[in-house]
Amino acid sequence: MKRRSFLKLTAAGLAGFSHVASAQTTTPRSLLEEARALANVPYVPPSGALPPPFAGLDYNAYRGIRPIVGKAAMLPQGENFAVDLLPPGLYFPDPVTVDRQTDGTWSSIDLVPALFDFQDRYFDTIPETAPGAGFSGLRVRYPLNAPGVMDEVAVFQGASYFRAIGQSMVYGLSARSVALGTGGAAPEEFPRFTHLRLHEGQGDTIRIEGLIDSPSLAAHIDILTKPGRDTDMDVSITILPRRDIDDIGIAPLTSMYLKGPMHAAVSDDFRPRVHDSNLLFIENGAGEQLWRPIGNPAQVETSAFADQSPKLFGLFQTNRTYEDFEDTEARYEARPSATVSPTSDWGNGAVLLVEIPTGTEFLDNIVAFWRPDAPLLAGGEYRYSYKISWTTSDPNQTTSRRIVQSRSGREHDRPGARRFVIDFDGSASDLMADLSVSGAPPEALFGASLFALPDNRGTRVTFLLEPGDARALELRLVLRDPDGAAQSAVWLHRWTRKQDGGV
Repeated sequence: MKRRSFLKLTAAGLAGFSHVASAQTTTPRSLLEEARALANVPYVPPSGALPPPFAGLDYNAYRGIRPIVGKAAMLPQGENFAVDLLPPGLYFPDPVTVDRQTDGTWSSIDLVPALFDFQDRYFDTIPETAPGAGFSGLRVRYPLNAPGVMDEVAVFQGASYFRAIGQSMVYGLSARSVALGTGGAAPEEFPRFTHLRLHEGQGDTIRIEGLIDSPSLAAHIDILTKPGRDTDMDVSITILPRRDIDDIGIAPLTSMYLKGPMHAAVSDDFRPRVHDSNLLFIENGAGEQLWRPIGNPAQVETSAFADQSPKLFGLFQTNRTYEDFEDTEARYEARPSATVSPTSDWGNGAVLLVEIPTGTEFLDNIVAFWRPDAPLLAGGEYRYSYKISWTTSDPNQTTSRRIVQSRSGREHDRPGARRFVIDFDGSASDLMADLSVSGAPPEALFGASLFALPDNRGTRVTFLLEPGDARALELRLVLRDPDGAAQSAVWLHRWTRKQDGGV
């Protein structure tokens, strides 16, 4: 929708909006102060129950609820932004309070069914009120791809999830405010937004605050979003534990990986690749760049990359052509990568990658986050600042030889062995492949060779792995010059045995 059109509609719709918004001219109480107060009292869980017409909805019925322009959709939020308020139902029963600042005035918006249009095929009589129900989140709009056309740029909905896109992108991976127990033996805990506060957009930036609650903690997150070719978010989160927490995930990114050239046999599918992300890329505090292809393992796998004061970690989609995916609907080639760059000193800890087995592309099964070495203690206050960039750019490999792709498959002429292929750009005639394995004797790796690809396409390193009885092995490869200096990022891979005993 074009901005001129929606301004006319919102002007008409807002005339009848006063019954659902209570205005106040003073700034409401700080959400950070609310988080501090919340952390000092016992956790009170939401009921999880919804009143009609939002109760008991299936997927199609929930999609049949549409925010009405001027009431819950396309609400102006500063000169260049608009917001849609999202209904509860289906996977989103818990109420989220929404505050908006417009023309210097703050208003807290009450949810009533009259804000939404309900498709007749799924709904009969619509009640006037929905006691106890609240919004499930919000959607932010901005003229991202063309002047005056208010495109979606970010969504905050579900637990403490949020996601964003830049120009010519479609939604893919998500971020979370915080993760608890991800990949552990105990059930994961999902802190949730209870309150979202929308500040008035200023030029090409908009500020959104969130109040977060869960049995283990309260938290406050402050996000300044700048849409563009890449959409950047400056994030600050303050965590206030109710208990000692040693299983926290800071700045978590959540994605999906079903299949790709590293293990194409996982899914019998006409498409060569099915994933939102295929790479974890890390710039660590020691100045190394780590290139870790993502997999779809036979059981949950957690990899830890110890670090001090990390520079960047991110989940990347490195394939950017239609031919890479052959999917006319999902448009995986247009899904963003996301990077996390700390803007404060995060100290000692590790980047964790959790890979969860999946047989479908409709469930996220990849999570990457930072875990500090020291636990977060009950009664303390911990703040982490960082930048998230939603981008289609390639990882910023600063070495002379960039990794281009990774592939693997069974070596049919040698049962029990698996071949790995890693391609680099440029010539590597004067370089050597430094290859090693952890968890098996050195002779588990053999047949290594380095050679030029045809038509100046770069350089290929290939080798065979014979894992024997091992369940999991860690592989490491880096190109080095004659003096031993690294000339490529460090390629890493965790090989795991399939459930059927194959390699």
